[in-house]
Amino acid sequence: MKLSYYPDTDSLYIDVSERTSVESRGISEGVIVDYDDQGNLVGIDIDNASRKVALKELILSRLPLESQRISA
Repeated sequence: MKLSYYPDTDSLYIDVSERTSVESRGISEGVIVDYDDQGNLVGIDIDNASRKVALKELILSRLPLESQRISA
């Protein structure tokens, strides 16, 4: 999983898969979910992210992590 924040547009994209997105659906105001050709979730796009999610803190809990990479 990869989280990418774009300050110039205040958007956050959460990649949950490396598969290619073929369909996007708006699920609420400024939140778009992307799906692959089999209907599996690929990513989540959040517009105006700084007003919708706590961007200053990321907590990972009980994940089966083999490696971690954190960069600002």
